[in-house]
Amino acid sequence: MEDIGIKPLESADVLHVPLESWTRNRVVSSLGTNAGSEKLPFQGWHHFKEAFAPEIVARAAKDSKRDILRCADPFGGSGTTALACQFLGIEPVTSEINPYLADLIEAKLCSYDADRLVRSLSRIVRVAQRGESSLKQFSSLPPTFIEARNKNRWIFDKPIAQRIAAYLNAIDTLPDPTHRRFFRVQLGGMLIQVSNVVINGKGRRYRQGWDSRFVSVDEFDALFSDRSRKAIVEAHEYRFRKERNYTLIRGDSRKTVNEFGPIDGAVFSPPYPNSFDYTDVYNVELWMLGYLSHAEGNRTLRESTLCSHVQIKRTYPIAPNESELLNKTLKKLEKVRKDLWSPWIPEMVGGYFHDMKVILDGLHARLSAEGETWAVIGDSQYADIPVLTGMILEELAPSMGYRVITVEPFRSMRVSAQQGGQKELDESLIVLRKQGPRKR
Repeated sequence: MEDIGIKPLESADVLHVPLESWTRNRVVSSLGTNAGSEKLPFQGWHHFKEAFAPEIVARAAKDSKRDILRCADPFGGSGTTALACQFLGIEPVTSEINPYLADLIEAKLCSYDADRLVRSLSRIVRVAQRGESSLKQFSSLPPTFIEARNKNRWIFDKPIAQRIAAYLNAIDTLPDPTHRRFFRVQLGGMLIQVSNVVINGKGRRYRQGWDSRFVSVDEFDALFSDRSRKAIVEAHEYRFRKERNYTLIRGDSRKTVNEFGPIDGAVFSPPYPNSFDYTDVYNVELWMLGYLSHAEGNRTLRESTLCSHVQIKRTYPIAPNESELLNKTLKKLEKVRKDLWSPWIPEMVGGYFHDMKVILDGLHARLSAEGETWAVIGDSQYADIPVLTGMILEELAPSMGYRVITVEPFRSMRVSAQQGGQKELDESLIVLRKQGPRKR
């Protein structure tokens, strides 16, 4: 094990590793994002530009009126809340609809024997390098994914696609399901890096000069081994978290919130009502790693996400009527419907706040007396009409049995091209405290 820098168990610190050891007492530019701050261990397993900083979980644990022994996150994402809770000695319960992200979260939360992980890595490399490269398992992929003679563009060059297949097959030979998940996540976290595309706020696009860019098989092999070794070191170094238990529920958070059980608090960041389909962000990983195998599965997954985008045709739930600001906003959007880039935006915005109310109602039913929800939320804008998420939720809160403790601006975000320009939108922290049964 010496070649990857793992300390023997007898010389390791057997005391609990505090959150500060993980965050390294860094200075964050905004609690609402990790962007611009020092990257932490585990964050390199998959890059999340939009993830909020784990320091906000520590602040919630410190500032909440009651002690948090069990904390919920209905939008698991990168696993920030759940992992931070383990460092803080709080039992996490989290939900995630995206199966790749759910595996990523669980890979971070699990405990491992580093020696066994090293042996598994050696086996993967050995089997992958001697195995036959076949693309049969990718036969159901969308046509633009893999290089072929009759295509003008593709995401993966054929030799790289064959290498991905070889590693997936090698990973599947591991007898331990936690190891299979761990290494599948490491492979998933590098797929975009070895592809011909990049992912950003505008979605997926081809790299500039992609057709002259070349990633060799040797570079692929080295990248997988290096990433995996680093991840093993991180999992080993931070294995003594104060709380090792966790509950991860895979599915639609609007339904799974009812399975959370008793909680003392919640820290989360839902998708924003900005028409950004996060299923598209992880589309490459979902298909290449086998989570999706047909178009219908892709559609089912997208329909199971929060009403925050209009990229698929769906039936939107009716907006709640307890917010005067929301009612006014929807009327304004309806008046300019013909000028919107999608005529379904008014229904999407209304459906978004319906879904948020479902989530907050579900959390309220499971919160202890005076338990709090801490949510990082973002405003949006369509045809110069602002959707002020924080203010709308502030108006909806009393109808759900919450008292508004604070709505605190974090940072400003650029308006996307679809939303109409360069003006900045607020991202905020809203803290709600359970005060009694919700109003009927």
